[in-house]
Amino acid sequence: MLEQILKDMYIEPALLNELNEDQKQQLFIKLREEQKRRYREHEREWEEAEAKNKLKPKKSPKPGKAVKTVKFLTGKDNREWVWVMGEHPNDQSIEHILQKEAQEKAVQQADKEAEELRRKREEAELYQTLKEARLEAERLEKEKKKTEEEEKKKLQQLQDIQERNRKKSVERADTYKNRRSTEIYSKWKENREMFERMAIESNKEVEKSWKEQEKKAKEAEQKRREMARQARKECIESLKRVNNKIHATNAFKVAGRLPPDVKPPLPPKRNVLKDKNVIRKSKHRTEPLPPDRQSVVEWFVSEEKPKGAGIDPDTGNVAEWFHGIISRTDAERLLEKKAVGSFIVRVSERVWGYTISYKAQDRLKHFLIDTSEDGYQFFGANQVQHETLSDLVKFHKETSITVIGEEKLLHPCGQIVEPPDHSELFHSRIQITPL
Repeated sequence: MLEQILKDMYIEPALLNELNEDQKQQLFIKLREEQKRRYREHEREWEEAEAKNKLKPKKSPKPGKAVKTVKFLTGKDNREWVWVMGEHPNDQSIEHILQKEAQEKAVQQADKEAEELRRKREEAELYQTLKEARLEAERLEKEKKKTEEEEKKKLQQLQDIQERNRKKSVERADTYKNRRSTEIYSKWKENREMFERMAIESNKEVEKSWKEQEKKAKEAEQKRREMARQARKECIESLKRVNNKIHATNAFKVAGRLPPDVKPPLPPKRNVLKDKNVIRKSKHRTEPLPPDRQSVVEWFVSEEKPKGAGIDPDTGNVAEWFHGIISRTDAERLLEKKAVGSFIVRVSERVWGYTISYKAQDRLKHFLIDTSEDGYQFFGANQVQHETLSDLVKFHKETSITVIGEEKLLHPCGQIVEPPDHSELFHSRIQITPL
């Protein structure tokens, strides 16, 4: 099924709705990897064709880059316009132009000399002002030094007084510190001795409690091993009883169709029952998806029913969690008011397989089960494969279906209609080839 989806790069919307979030993410990753592989293959083919034909792509001009050109001004005769100085009546003579430039230079020189004279006069006035300011600053500096010396003497006196007071305070603090440190050390020593006594007593109690727990754990482990061994033994014996009943029933059915003078065949041995040629397989599995409901019924009767799909191996009856071909809506309606952990296993009408409908904390989840000749497993990569459908259900009673969701199959949900919705699957007879 996955190979067909990757080949067509397309999945039916109805089939996509049957997938849970984890399965959708895995399918998306597979589709993305297939896209990348096809893209790299296309690039490699294009490079090989380019190297073979020696194709060199042309460099496109840079955007916004203009071509440099020179254009001359043209006259009325559409030829380059040329001006010769002195030919026009309004043109001035060279003597007039030189005289005009000399007058402009004389005016500029006079302005410069006037500016220089004004600057010197301002500098002299500024110098006189600076001299007076310097004398005033010297006077103020002398007064400032005198004031600073007086303040320095007063500050020294205050520092001497503070130093004497600090020494007295340090002496008092040292005396108090020595007395207090002695008291604290004595108290700490007493507390330490008390804590050591309490620790010794606590260690004794902890060691005693640990030994008791270790003893109980060993007893519980031994009990679990004994229960597991007994359960395996009972399961094997139950499977043997079920297989014997099935073999006997098949033998009686075959005997009922034989002539009176022909003896019924002996029940087949175990290796004969495991032969895949004994049960005639349905030919409907050749199509990728079931075309209609009747094809699903025929597929179940011909392939899954002989495997014991939907049968409780302990009782030999239809399992409580097994349902027939019911829709997603019917399954959600059935589990809507059930407790968290409730589930059913229903035959899918859209794929050759089953769907587990599960009641989670926040919503209802649906997980597709893919079937093959080797066993049963959830749709997706790196899934655990189980020999029978019952083994898959038992496994996920203790192990979560997904790590994040922690979906454990705790409460099977049985039938609420009469006749049961799986009646059409188990009323058909299986044709067995004579031995």
